[in-house]
Amino acid sequence: MKISAIITLKKDVLDPQGKVIHQTLEDMNFKNINEVRQGKYFEIDVKENDPKKAKEIVEDMCKKLLANLVIENYKIIEIQ
Repeated sequence: MKISAIITLKKDVLDPQGKVIHQTLEDMNFKNINEVRQGKYFEIDVKENDPKKAKEIVEDMCKKLLANLVIENYKIIEIQ
């Protein structure tokens, strides 16, 4: 079963890469942007058929390795 994990910086954490992307987009004449926040995306194929168990496995991965819980949030989504 494929599960995706989206890791983003918490709102109160400075995102210098997002700021650079935002500035670059404005320099490219995309003027209608308020803010850019960047993150990480993982697509994980878990050897589990039960969607609930598969999400729990990926959540455990996020807590233990994929996300720095001090400065990042994560969201888990089942891929159809």
